[in-house]
Amino acid sequence: MQALIPRRAEVSRTTAETDIQVTMVLDGTGRSTIATGIGFLDHMLTALARHAMLDLTVKAVGDLHIDGHHTTEDVGIVLGQALRQALGDKRGIRRYGHAAIPMDEALAEAALDISGRPFLAWSVPIERPKVGEMDTELFEEFFRAFAFNAGLTLHVTLKAGTNAHHIAEACFKALARALRMALELDPRAPDAVPSTKGVLEA
Repeated sequence: MQALIPRRAEVSRTTAETDIQVTMVLDGTGRSTIATGIGFLDHMLTALARHAMLDLTVKAVGDLHIDGHHTTEDVGIVLGQALRQALGDKRGIRRYGHAAIPMDEALAEAALDISGRPFLAWSVPIERPKVGEMDTELFEEFFRAFAFNAGLTLHVTLKAGTNAHHIAEACFKALARALRMALELDPRAPDAVPSTKGVLEA
């Protein structure tokens, strides 16, 4: 049975700009140890792990003396690669997930398909240029890197909101809850790949 197979991955990626190690357990309890050097990104990844019920360790060292772009994007890349690796042939998963998450005045929606066909539709306007020391334009870069390397079709839409912190947190938590739904093993089809093609790849 698929439930007896540990769904976990360890991925490392080193470039001239970043050095990143990620360990991911899909059937976890939401425990995390996150250290990217970007405080707000750490906060968001902690929330992602907790609400997706992933056990997650992220250690990243990047060229933050330049800015946070390379670190944020590359963390998204490695997290996506880890998710894809941990899923294997995607046998037994529900495949689709969606969530609408309120965060005070903000409301964000995420819908995803673990399809093997990478795509990001990002409709999240944020007026403030920064949250803490993090550039708000980097949220889209993270979501794109994660979706494309995990093989997700991902739509993220802001329905309401003015506070940049609340908007970002609602987006990450919506992604987390949608992932939790999509990653769950389907007791009605525990050994099936949820596709009429028999595979979930591009």
